[in-house]
This record gives sequence, C-alpha cells and structure tokens, in this order.
Amino acid sequence: MKKIALLLLPVLMLACNDTKEESTSENTSAAIPTPANMGYTIVKIYPHDVSSYTQGLIWFNNTLYEGSGLNGESRLMKIDLETGKSTQKIDISKDYFGEGITILNDKIYQLTYTEHKVFVYDLATFKKIKEFDWNMQGWGITHNGKQLLISTGDSNIYFVNPETFAIEKTLGVYDNNGYLSNLNELEFVNDSIFANVYLKDYIVKINPETGLVEGRLDFTGLLQKTGQPITADTDVLNGIAFNPTTNSFYITGKKWPALYEIKLN
Repeated sequence: MKKIALLLLPVLMLACNDTKEESTSENTSAAIPTPANMGYTIVKIYPHDVSSYTQGLIWFNNTLYEGSGLNGESRLMKIDLETGKSTQKIDISKDYFGEGITILNDKIYQLTYTEHKVFVYDLATFKKIKEFDWNMQGWGITHNGKQLLISTGDSNIYFVNPETFAIEKTLGVYDNNGYLSNLNELEFVNDSIFANVYLKDYIVKINPETGLVEGRLDFTGLLQKTGQPITADTDVLNGIAFNPTTNSFYITGKKWPALYEIKLN
C-alpha cells in the first residue's frame, strides 16, 4: 500500500500544476491599446463667424451647414466657406439651446441641449416639419446612412431610428484608460466615428462596432500656432465636417475666428 501511494504522488502533483497553469492562462487578457496619434496637414484656413457658438458642422452637396448654440443666439445656417458668412439661416427660439446637426434623407436634424426636443427641417427651405421628444441631453449627432448617432455628454453613443426616434443600439466608447465621457460633436466618416471631446483639444476616432478609440488628432494650440486672434469669448474646439470629394475635414471651435481644412497624413 505504501508503494502504491508513492507512485501516485507525482501524478497528483503534475495534475495540480496543470490546473494552475490553465487557470492562469484563462485569466490573462490583452491590454487595451493606446489610441494611435494621427497626423494631419492644414490645407487652408477660412474665416469663421466669431458670434457662432458652434455645435454642429456638416458638409453636404458642396455646401457647409452649421448649427450654433446658447439661448437667444442659437441658429441654423448655410455658410459660404470662403467668407464665413451665412447665405441662409433661421433663428431658434430663445427658449432653446441649439446643439448638434446632421443631414439625412433631405432633412436636417437639430438637437437641443436640455429641452428634450429634436427639430427636423426641410433641407431646401429650413422649414420645420417635425419635432421629436428626446429624454436625455442633446450634444452631437451624425448618421451612418440608416441610423442617427447621438451623443449626450457621457460615454455612450446611441443609434436611433430616424423615423421613430427609438434607440436601436447603445455603444459605450472607451480607450486604454476606461470609458471616455464628454463626447460631443460627431461625424461618421468611412466606417469610423470622429468625435470632439468637450473641453479637450483633440478629436478621437472610434470603432462603431466595438466602441474602442483607435486614434487621436491633437489640435493643442492650433489658433496660436496659426496666428489667429484670441479674445475672452474664444471657446473650445468643436465642429467636424467631412468633404468626401476632396477627402478633407473641416474643423473649428465655439466662437473661433477660423475654420480649418485639414487632411489626415
């Protein structure tokens, strides 16, 4: 009996070692990668209306559209790129703080900040044709061709049916430090989501399937580096539009004196 016990002991020890190694392997996971630093080149600098508290920016049919915020100053505009002046606009009631805009199926969708309303306009006339209720804050909005994508100031992006405004998917956005909050203006470009992060000088590139932040564009000190005038009213970076014809982005900020055309390197 003693001999049998001694023979079994190494086998039992080997089995225990195998179990421990297998458990360790199962608990090991790959680290979330740091977002890649994305380079860019400034193609041209255009004038921008310093009275516009930019909340949404869209390039559509060779035309720039802008939505601005603040109570009593909110408006929806069609912009002449070369002059920065509006060629068509409507003022929003002072009861509403205008937020992001997007264009889908010849309709302009405009969020409001805390009033829980979404306004829908005819693209050609700017006539309001519909309103939706939205029970969260409104920050940024874009679309993927089928659904509206909306940010609310936290780390989620909501995929919404444009006809019913029902939420069809919720995407949590994260990077190597965890969930990324303060997602603001959005732009859907070539199967990626680009987003301003409120109070930050960078734009992030997000995977729309996983929510992972894959890249970052750093615009720290952009106005100073390009010799633009800065006043007490000059506010944060905000506003992303994409021109698919030239493969260029247009970016600006709240009450900025300039709008930048850039290309990714």
